[in-house]
Amino acid sequence: MTMSAPAPRAEETAAGDSARAVWLRQARSHLHDADPVLARLINDRPAFDPRAWMAQLPPMDLYGALLFQVTGQQLSVPATRRTLARIEALFGGHLPAPAELLAVDPGKLREAGLSWRKINTLRDLAERLSDGRLDPEVLSGLPDDELMAELTAIPGIGPWTVQGAMIIALGREDVVLPGDLALRKAVQVAYELDHLPTQQEVLAIAEKWRPYRSLATSYLFSAAFETGPGTAGRPA
Repeated sequence: MTMSAPAPRAEETAAGDSARAVWLRQARSHLHDADPVLARLINDRPAFDPRAWMAQLPPMDLYGALLFQVTGQQLSVPATRRTLARIEALFGGHLPAPAELLAVDPGKLREAGLSWRKINTLRDLAERLSDGRLDPEVLSGLPDDELMAELTAIPGIGPWTVQGAMIIALGREDVVLPGDLALRKAVQVAYELDHLPTQQEVLAIAEKWRPYRSLATSYLFSAAFETGPGTAGRPA
């Protein structure tokens, strides 16, 4: 992983927390006024923390978040967690940086539970980050659409994978995950639809959430998680 930055001073942390609280109030107010379904979810969860789920994840930079997303493709949440735990164990208790992943025998990654397709995707991404074709700092500063174009050029990385990384690693505020089956199920339940919505239907509903689609998505995942164990309260 990347080298850690110096720990913020107490006053910096307090200022950041204050700014976050102001933003959260503004975002909740916007969503409450824009969508009666979200208004109900917000009213039912006055102490909701949209970032609480991240405390259950290992520390991740952009590569780590993409590794997390690729690992979870077509897997249940429990299966994803088990595979991630085995990957962390392979690298001394943490998710690997690009150079670390390239240095390990790919067969070890296969033993950890990754398919060969996923291994090839993660190695391709790691090579691009290691040889300079991709720069993590540049990527982190790109607008959503440009970041999407850069990363989906890699075989095995699609929009759903990038969107999850945008939320996890970059804290992007206006991201929705229409390809995520758990979100589609959450939308079906919350909006009392008689069918599982398509990706386009989810995007159409989400238009009214702009520019706070990430927060709206978090509320829906929270509601789905409370509804039953089959729908995971996660954005990825």
